[in-house]
Amino acid sequence: MTKLAQWLWGLALLGSTWAALTTGALGLELPLSCREVLWSLPAYLLVSAGCYALGTVGYRVATFHDCEDAARELQSQIQEARDDLARRGMRF
Repeated sequence: MTKLAQWLWGLALLGSTWAALTTGALGLELPLSCREVLWSLPAYLLVSAGCYALGTVGYRVATFHDCEDAARELQSQIQEARDDLARRGMRF
């Protein structure tokens, strides 16, 4: 199962549970305080998911490994291409 499918299943499960609780489809009489929290739950989850995504991206950027060997190889290939184009008459 792909990560997207896992997230979609989780969202479908949470969404259907939320919808069933807020519409009263299960026949449960929830106290008023629970219903008030239940209505704002999707907003809380959205903010939490955004914070998680921002933290994950920040962590990945902070721990990104530089590939110095690949950078040197790429610079040498660029220089070879420039030399070849210069021999063919192109000016930089």
